Amino acid sequence: MRIQHLLLLLLLPVLAAAQPSPKGRYFDISKNLEIFSNAFREINTGYVDDLSPDQVMNRALDAMLEGLDPFTNYISETDVESYRIQGDGKYSGLGANGEKIGDWVVINEIYENSPALKAGIKVGDAILSIDGQSAAGKSAEQVFEFLRGFPGTKVDLRVRHANGKEMDVRVEREAVEVPNVPYTGLVGDKVGYINLTTFSEDASANISKALSGLKSKYPDLKGVVLDLRDNGGGLLNEAVSIVNLFVPRGELVVSTKGKVPEWDLLLRAQHTPLDEKIPVVVLVNDHSASASEVVSGALQDLDRGVIMGQRSYGKGLVQNTKEIGYNARIKLTTAKYYSPSGRCIQSTRYKDGKPVNIPDNERGRFKTRNGRTVLDGGGITPDVMLPADTATGVVKALLDQKVIFDYANQFALKHEKIDSFEAFTFSDWADFSRFVENRKFSYETPTEKKLNELRKTAAATGLNFEAELNAIAQKINAEKNGELERNKVRLLREVEQEIVSRYYFKPGRVRSKLKNDPEVQEAVKLINDPARYMGILKG
Repeated sequence: MRIQHLLLLLLLPVLAAAQPSPKGRYFDISKNLEIFSNAFREINTGYVDDLSPDQVMNRALDAMLEGLDPFTNYISETDVESYRIQGDGKYSGLGANGEKIGDWVVINEIYENSPALKAGIKVGDAILSIDGQSAAGKSAEQVFEFLRGFPGTKVDLRVRHANGKEMDVRVEREAVEVPNVPYTGLVGDKVGYINLTTFSEDASANISKALSGLKSKYPDLKGVVLDLRDNGGGLLNEAVSIVNLFVPRGELVVSTKGKVPEWDLLLRAQHTPLDEKIPVVVLVNDHSASASEVVSGALQDLDRGVIMGQRSYGKGLVQNTKEIGYNARIKLTTAKYYSPSGRCIQSTRYKDGKPVNIPDNERGRFKTRNGRTVLDGGGITPDVMLPADTATGVVKALLDQKVIFDYANQFALKHEKIDSFEAFTFSDWADFSRFVENRKFSYETPTEKKLNELRKTAAATGLNFEAELNAIAQKINAEKNGELERNKVRLLREVEQEIVSRYYFKPGRVRSKLKNDPEVQEAVKLINDPARYMGILKG
């Protein structure tokens, strides 16, 4: 009875939203619901091995939704808390994040003034046990599910520091708020900078507070850089409110259209703007999505700000969370959203769950308020395109293999404190190079992978190219031997950011990166060139 009840709750919205000619459609839904229910019952009754009905249902629901879009998901009862944290940025726990490294989950971020920090937990600590139960082999999701709980409750942990010493700690859980504006300040000459990491609750209020603070402290502020890089989105109403800070009341910000006309919305600016005139540059990249694209798309269509960086992700879908019984939920795509010019930024092609680039000549053309051409069907194309500042080669390998992460942990063990994040500079290249060498660091380049594939193919087909292949391998090794030195400047920058984050947390990492951020530097140049800025907006 429980399964049939769950299935009926799941499909009731579909029945309610059915199109005309309902008899045939209702029959098909009813028939398939009965088939599914009968199959589920027979599998759980007669399958040779014992099954968990919850696990079987989870897989069935995931498979059913997989053929829709990557953002329509089933949220089981055990996943509801994690989903809620993503939405409002608040939870009760330790105030730390971690990732699986080897057999253990290792702390990779701690929030300022968090319970974890007060208890003496450090970035780089491996969680060995939770309340006496071994954490070996557990995923990060499993570990942090145990660590979350009601404020005031305590959890006993055994952790291993980066120096190998083990320690028992008792941590009292507290309400933790993940900061969505980790840093705001000046970059360059009288140019403000605001970093927004997620559109969680109070994002617009925090942006408003940050901008008001900059304007109050620097009355001759020339402009502001709003950094939405790597911001995957969040609450749509927060995006509308952020746009409203820069555009007049009554201005259309975004509209939504779906299968059910009664659910369609026109979302307009509701309040008096904070500043309609100040120059705005919005930084985006290929991980800027959803609400980030609402903000950048609206400011671009209204010619209110210049968008700079790389084409955004392309997620123009509206999700609503529906209760389907027993505290389970389904996050369902119910509409697409459209920018003020009428374009939909949703990508129309996917491969392995990721958007596929669509040539510009296959995308719809729309006009901004000033008559500039903008395109639909695949994210926001910036007004000023910049090359992505992406780690590659030896830099990416050192980051992926946690060599830089581990070096920063060792550095923090040896140095109780450092200068302020503005003043601190890391330059001990010799020490870092020795650390890399002692780690016996190695990595395989894409060329080496192809070469090894060619070796296998040659061996399988009986061809002998060994001398030629060895000659190529020697050239690759010669090129790799100097790659560490050639990337010295970039690597020193990565190490510096990682070290600063040990002492000054997320705000320190952001500020440290700003010292050598080529995209922010380009944004500052643009704001300092009013003629060029206005020329872009006028087209």
